[in-house]
Amino acid sequence: MAQAKISAKASEGAQQQQQQQQQSQSGGQLRGRFYRSTSMADRSSRLLENLDQLELRVEAFRDAASAMEQEKEILLEMIHNIQNSQDMRHISEGEREELNLTANRLMGRTLTVEVSVETIRNAQQQESLLHATKMIDEIVNKLLDDLEDAKIRLMSLYGACTSDVPAGPIDQKFQSVVIGCAIEDQKKIKRRLETLLRNLENSEKSITLLEHQKSSVRQSCNSKQD
Repeated sequence: MAQAKISAKASEGAQQQQQQQQQSQSGGQLRGRFYRSTSMADRSSRLLENLDQLELRVEAFRDAASAMEQEKEILLEMIHNIQNSQDMRHISEGEREELNLTANRLMGRTLTVEVSVETIRNAQQQESLLHATKMIDEIVNKLLDDLEDAKIRLMSLYGACTSDVPAGPIDQKFQSVVIGCAIEDQKKIKRRLETLLRNLENSEKSITLLEHQKSSVRQSCNSKQD
Protein backbone atom coordinates (compact mmCIF):
# COMPACT_ATOMS: atom_id res chain seq x y z
CA MET A 1 0.00 0.00 0.00
CA ALA A 2 2.75 2.38 0.98
CA GLN A 3 4.63 1.51 -2.17
CA ALA A 4 1.54 2.19 -4.23
CA LYS A 5 1.05 5.54 -2.59
CA ILE A 6 4.70 6.46 -3.22
CA SER A 7 4.38 5.44 -6.87
CA ALA A 8 1.17 7.42 -7.25
CA LYS A 9 2.75 10.54 -5.77
CA ALA A 10 5.85 10.14 -7.93
CA SER A 11 3.67 9.82 -11.02
CA GLU A 12 1.64 12.87 -10.01
CA GLY A 13 4.80 14.89 -9.39
CA ALA A 14 6.17 13.91 -12.76
CA GLN A 15 2.97 14.98 -14.46
CA GLN A 16 3.00 18.35 -12.66
CA GLN A 17 6.63 18.91 -13.59
CA GLN A 18 5.88 18.08 -17.19
CA GLN A 19 2.95 20.51 -17.23
CA GLN A 20 5.13 23.23 -15.72
CA GLN A 21 7.78 22.66 -18.39
CA GLN A 22 5.17 22.88 -21.14
CA GLN A 23 3.77 26.10 -19.68
CA SER A 24 7.27 27.52 -19.37
CA GLN A 25 8.06 26.69 -23.00
CA SER A 26 4.74 28.13 -24.14
CA GLY A 27 5.33 31.31 -22.13
CA GLY A 28 8.83 31.61 -23.53
CA GLN A 29 7.49 31.37 -27.05
CA LEU A 30 4.89 34.04 -26.29
CA ARG A 31 7.49 36.27 -24.72
CA GLY A 32 9.81 35.69 -27.67
CA ARG A 33 7.10 36.57 -30.15
CA PHE A 34 6.20 39.63 -28.14
CA TYR A 35 9.79 40.82 -28.05
CA ARG A 36 10.25 40.21 -31.76
CA SER A 37 7.09 42.19 -32.55
CA THR A 38 8.24 45.08 -30.41
CA SER A 39 11.67 45.05 -32.06
CA MET A 40 10.16 45.04 -35.56
CA ALA A 41 7.90 47.96 -34.65
CA ASP A 42 10.90 49.91 -33.35
CA ARG A 43 12.88 49.27 -36.51
CA SER A 44 9.93 50.22 -38.71
CA SER A 45 9.45 53.43 -36.75
CA ARG A 46 13.13 54.34 -37.07
CA LEU A 47 13.12 53.67 -40.81
CA LEU A 48 10.00 55.76 -41.28
CA GLU A 49 11.56 58.60 -39.30
CA ASN A 50 14.70 58.44 -41.46
CA LEU A 51 12.60 58.57 -44.64
CA ASP A 52 10.67 61.57 -43.32
CA GLN A 53 13.95 63.40 -42.70
CA LEU A 54 15.23 62.45 -46.15
CA GLU A 55 12.02 63.73 -47.73
CA LEU A 56 12.66 67.14 -46.16
CA ARG A 57 16.20 67.12 -47.50
CA VAL A 58 15.04 66.10 -50.98
CA GLU A 59 12.54 68.97 -51.10
CA ALA A 60 15.21 71.39 -49.84
CA PHE A 61 17.56 70.06 -52.52
CA ARG A 62 14.97 70.63 -55.26
CA ASP A 63 14.24 74.12 -53.95
CA ALA A 64 17.96 74.94 -54.01
CA ALA A 65 18.27 73.65 -57.57
CA SER A 66 15.24 75.69 -58.63
CA ALA A 67 16.80 78.77 -57.05
CA MET A 68 19.96 78.11 -59.07
CA GLU A 69 17.87 77.84 -62.23
CA GLN A 70 16.34 81.22 -61.52
CA GLU A 71 19.74 82.73 -60.71
CA LYS A 72 21.08 81.54 -64.05
CA GLU A 73 18.14 83.13 -65.88
CA ILE A 74 18.63 86.40 -64.00
CA LEU A 75 22.37 86.51 -64.72
CA LEU A 76 21.87 85.91 -68.43
CA GLU A 77 19.18 88.57 -68.57
CA MET A 78 21.37 91.12 -66.77
CA ILE A 79 24.33 90.46 -69.07
CA HIS A 80 22.06 90.77 -72.11
CA ASN A 81 20.61 94.05 -70.83
CA ILE A 82 24.07 95.52 -70.33
CA GLN A 83 25.08 94.59 -73.85
CA ASN A 84 21.98 96.28 -75.26
CA SER A 85 21.89 99.28 -72.95
CA GLN A 86 21.97 102.88 -74.11
CA ASP A 87 25.22 103.41 -72.20
CA MET A 88 26.93 100.90 -74.47
CA ARG A 89 25.91 103.00 -77.47
CA HIS A 90 27.47 106.13 -76.06
CA ILE A 91 31.03 104.97 -75.51
CA SER A 92 33.92 104.63 -77.91
CA GLU A 93 34.12 101.70 -80.30
CA GLY A 94 37.19 100.32 -78.55
CA GLU A 95 35.59 100.47 -75.10
CA ARG A 96 32.40 98.89 -76.40
CA GLU A 97 34.33 96.05 -78.00
CA GLU A 98 36.26 95.41 -74.79
CA LEU A 99 33.11 95.43 -72.65
CA ASN A 100 31.33 93.10 -75.07
CA LEU A 101 34.23 90.67 -74.86
CA THR A 102 33.91 90.66 -71.07
CA ALA A 103 30.13 90.26 -71.25
CA ASN A 104 30.43 87.37 -73.72
CA ARG A 105 32.97 85.69 -71.46
CA LEU A 106 30.64 85.99 -68.47
CA MET A 107 27.71 84.71 -70.50
CA GLY A 108 29.76 81.75 -71.69
CA ARG A 109 30.79 80.85 -68.15
CA THR A 110 27.19 81.14 -66.98
CA LEU A 111 26.01 78.82 -69.75
CA THR A 112 28.52 76.16 -68.66
CA VAL A 113 26.41 75.64 -65.53
CA GLU A 114 23.69 73.10 -66.27
CA VAL A 115 20.85 73.01 -63.77
CA SER A 116 17.67 71.11 -64.51
CA VAL A 117 14.80 70.30 -62.18
CA GLU A 118 12.37 67.93 -63.87
CA THR A 119 8.71 68.38 -63.06
CA ILE A 120 6.57 65.28 -62.66
CA ARG A 121 3.41 65.74 -64.74
CA ASN A 122 0.43 63.66 -65.72
CA ALA A 123 -0.93 63.68 -69.27
CA GLN A 124 -3.39 66.52 -68.58
CA GLN A 125 -0.72 68.72 -66.98
CA GLN A 126 1.62 68.10 -69.91
CA GLU A 127 -1.09 69.12 -72.37
CA SER A 128 -1.90 72.25 -70.35
CA LEU A 129 1.76 73.26 -70.29
CA LEU A 130 2.09 72.89 -74.06
CA HIS A 131 -1.08 74.93 -74.58
CA ALA A 132 0.07 77.74 -72.25
CA THR A 133 3.50 77.84 -73.89
CA LYS A 134 1.91 78.04 -77.34
CA MET A 135 -0.29 80.97 -76.27
CA ILE A 136 2.74 82.92 -75.01
CA ASP A 137 4.83 82.08 -78.08
CA GLU A 138 2.12 83.37 -80.41
CA ILE A 139 2.32 86.80 -78.75
CA VAL A 140 6.13 86.81 -78.67
CA ASN A 141 6.29 86.02 -82.39
CA LYS A 142 4.24 89.16 -83.11
CA LEU A 143 6.20 91.52 -80.86
CA LEU A 144 7.81 93.40 -83.72
CA ASP A 145 4.47 93.86 -85.50
CA ASP A 146 2.82 95.77 -82.66
CA LEU A 147 4.83 96.32 -79.49
CA GLU A 148 2.07 98.06 -77.56
CA ASP A 149 -0.57 95.43 -78.37
CA ALA A 150 1.86 92.65 -77.42
CA LYS A 151 2.52 94.32 -74.07
CA ILE A 152 -1.21 94.61 -73.32
CA ARG A 153 -1.78 90.96 -74.18
CA LEU A 154 1.18 89.80 -72.09
CA MET A 155 -0.07 91.82 -69.15
CA SER A 156 -3.47 90.10 -69.45
CA LEU A 157 -1.70 86.74 -69.37
CA TYR A 158 0.37 87.77 -66.39
CA GLY A 159 -2.75 88.96 -64.58
CA ALA A 160 -4.12 85.43 -64.94
CA CYS A 161 -1.08 84.02 -63.11
CA THR A 162 -0.94 86.28 -60.06
CA SER A 163 -3.03 86.30 -56.91
CA ASP A 164 -2.70 90.08 -56.67
CA VAL A 165 -5.40 92.35 -58.02
CA PRO A 166 -4.45 92.85 -61.69
CA ALA A 167 -4.00 96.35 -63.06
CA GLY A 168 -6.03 95.50 -66.13
CA PRO A 169 -8.13 92.76 -67.68
CA ILE A 170 -7.04 89.14 -67.41
CA ASP A 171 -7.18 86.42 -70.03
CA GLN A 172 -9.77 83.99 -68.66
CA LYS A 173 -8.94 81.31 -71.19
CA PHE A 174 -5.24 81.44 -70.33
CA GLN A 175 -6.09 81.34 -66.62
CA SER A 176 -8.06 78.11 -67.04
CA VAL A 177 -5.14 76.60 -68.97
CA VAL A 178 -2.57 77.60 -66.35
CA ILE A 179 -4.69 76.16 -63.54
CA GLY A 180 -4.40 72.80 -65.27
CA CYS A 181 -0.58 72.95 -65.13
CA ALA A 182 1.60 71.52 -62.39
CA ILE A 183 2.44 73.96 -59.56
CA GLU A 184 6.11 74.20 -60.57
CA ASP A 185 5.13 74.90 -64.18
CA GLN A 186 2.75 77.63 -63.04
CA LYS A 187 5.66 79.36 -61.30
CA LYS A 188 7.87 79.05 -64.37
CA ILE A 189 5.15 80.45 -66.64
CA LYS A 190 4.75 83.42 -64.33
CA ARG A 191 8.53 84.04 -64.26
CA ARG A 192 8.70 83.90 -68.06
CA LEU A 193 5.95 86.49 -68.38
CA GLU A 194 7.69 88.72 -65.83
CA THR A 195 10.91 88.51 -67.84
CA LEU A 196 9.13 89.32 -71.10
CA LEU A 197 7.39 92.33 -69.57
CA ARG A 198 10.67 93.61 -68.11
CA ASN A 199 12.36 93.30 -71.49
CA LEU A 200 9.48 95.12 -73.15
CA GLU A 201 9.70 97.91 -70.62
CA ASN A 202 13.43 98.25 -71.20
CA SER A 203 12.83 98.27 -74.95
CA GLU A 204 10.24 101.02 -74.61
CA LYS A 205 12.66 103.09 -72.52
CA SER A 206 15.36 102.63 -75.15
CA ILE A 207 12.98 103.62 -77.93
CA THR A 208 11.75 106.65 -75.96
CA LEU A 209 15.30 107.74 -75.22
CA LEU A 210 16.29 107.27 -78.85
CA GLU A 211 13.30 109.30 -80.05
CA HIS A 212 14.15 112.03 -77.54
CA GLN A 213 17.71 112.15 -78.80
CA LYS A 214 16.55 112.35 -82.40
CA SER A 215 14.16 115.18 -81.48
CA SER A 216 16.98 117.04 -79.72
CA VAL A 217 19.22 116.66 -82.75
CA ARG A 218 16.48 117.95 -85.07
CA GLN A 219 15.84 120.94 -82.81
CA SER A 220 19.54 121.70 -82.70
CA CYS A 221 19.77 121.54 -86.48
CA ASN A 222 16.75 123.81 -86.88
CA SER A 223 18.22 126.32 -84.44
CA LYS A 224 21.46 126.44 -86.40
CA GLN A 225 19.57 126.98 -89.65
CA ASP A 226 17.61 129.82 -88.11
